[in-house]
Amino acid sequence: MANEKEHERESEGLSEVAGFQQFEFALTEALILQLIDCLDGLDKAPLDLVQVEKIPNGQGVYQLYLDDRLEYIGKTDTDAGLTTRLATHASKISGRPNLRGRVSFKAVQVLVFSAMELETLLIRHYKNAGSPMSWQHSGFGSNDPGRQRDHTKYKEAHFDLRHPIDVTEDLAQPLVIAAGSTVREALDMLKAALPYNFRYERSAELDAVLENDIRLSSAADGLRQLLPLLPADWQATRLPGYVILYPEDRGYDHGEVIAKS
Repeated sequence: MANEKEHERESEGLSEVAGFQQFEFALTEALILQLIDCLDGLDKAPLDLVQVEKIPNGQGVYQLYLDDRLEYIGKTDTDAGLTTRLATHASKISGRPNLRGRVSFKAVQVLVFSAMELETLLIRHYKNAGSPMSWQHSGFGSNDPGRQRDHTKYKEAHFDLRHPIDVTEDLAQPLVIAAGSTVREALDMLKAALPYNFRYERSAELDAVLENDIRLSSAADGLRQLLPLLPADWQATRLPGYVILYPEDRGYDHGEVIAKS
């Protein structure tokens, strides 16, 4: 605080020096105005892997639209670039039946400056301009909340509650699991193929071996085939945005039991 007052006094004194004036360039403000012009001038592209993989995987900012409504603004750094982040969102959207084919994006790679502060300024600008931005603080960009949050009571506006997964039509193509594979290996394959998170307890009981080939057409179909191979008391549950599998017999506020062993 003392340093700030000293700086103010010094500035006041310098302002009276003949032939001299201090100048501070509002760099961020100038950048954000150009960035808004750039985004507003872009056409939207469908949010799918074909389009996303065409862009560089660098740092930047992006917008997501539902139909023609701006719903989300995000940022990414060089560690998790635009391609990586948008591909994650595209996968998430593909698992939501009421969103498929309706979401598009705009993305701008920011070559020099950090995108961190720009996101906040963009959100403020577009909210003030009347964009709904209903996904912005709705849990859309959240990672797996972890076991301790499985009983969370969702607010009505939560993204997963408004756009839930469908465990009966979630695989791009059927999975064939060969005889001799373990249940653990089958679950790992299923997890890798699903467009949402699938979390399960890593138990020795998952080492049970399949005696015959099985064909999985969806998460629900696969879990109903695999759970009979496990000891009693395992339960697969669909929550609004992900699936869990644990040795338990319990209900969840926003959950639906898929299968039990």
